[in-house]
Amino acid sequence: MCGVDLSTREGGGHVVVVLCGELDMAAAAGVAAALAAAAARQPHVIVDLAGVRFIDASGVSALVRGRNQAQHAEGELLLAAPGHQVLRVLTLTRLIGVFPVYASVDEAARSAGYSRRAAVPAARPPVLAAVRDPGPVPRAGR
Repeated sequence: MCGVDLSTREGGGHVVVVLCGELDMAAAAGVAAALAAAAARQPHVIVDLAGVRFIDASGVSALVRGRNQAQHAEGELLLAAPGHQVLRVLTLTRLIGVFPVYASVDEAARSAGYSRRAAVPAARPPVLAAVRDPGPVPRAGR
């Protein structure tokens, strides 16, 4: 297990939490705590997922807890630059429509602080257009 590296920076009325590595059971509690601390400092939180190579259910749960903390502080948690594997997990768990997802941190930062309705672009960002249901998984011996 490689774990996840985490850093934060503030500016422009939001906190950016940068994650790199594997967001799994071993890292989830630390990430959830960092997201809660970020939301306590500034309720508009952007999670930069560009460096996340792997996410499991524990990692998704950490993001959901961070979202809840941000909303409790009357803010929001935005996801930025998720890779294909992260998008696939969010799609399969049907959370892709729960989180505002942006192609870049800059795009998310332009939307941070607006209401949820205003923050979600009318058309899905180009990064989301590439996610498709692959259909049934072929089974061995068929």
